[in-house]
Amino acid sequence: MDSHWLSLFDVTIDFSQSHLFFPRIVTTLLGILLVMILVTRYRRIVPALRHAGRVVGGREGSFDRKRFFGTLVLVTLYFYLMGVLSDVFPNTGYSFLIMSVLFVFSLSLLYAERLSRRILLIITLNALIAPAIAWYVLAQLFRITLP
Repeated sequence: MDSHWLSLFDVTIDFSQSHLFFPRIVTTLLGILLVMILVTRYRRIVPALRHAGRVVGGREGSFDRKRFFGTLVLVTLYFYLMGVLSDVFPNTGYSFLIMSVLFVFSLSLLYAERLSRRILLIITLNALIAPAIAWYVLAQLFRITLP
């Protein structure tokens, strides 16, 4: 009988799946919150989505397609290529650092109204310094595993 009760306190960890524990909790909570928002704000959300669809479709208002779709492409490439690079540099955070530098630089170029040497210098410095600081704080100081 004792061995049965003691088995309740045995902990086994499946390391191939353990990293998915908190993302599953967060995803579930975000899904619940989304459903609650949709249920409570339905009358406001549906007209807003219809209006957004007309704007994106070009039937109403002004819409910067280059920046909108460029942002979607850059974000998609950012996450995809970070996964590809994480196979090259596993568990070092270098793929996060490299892709974040490229992403911030590309996104800044996309949203720049006009380019001059000064603005290009600022964009370049921002793209190098901001991700490097984020990488250092997260990966080195807090020891958070980055892709």
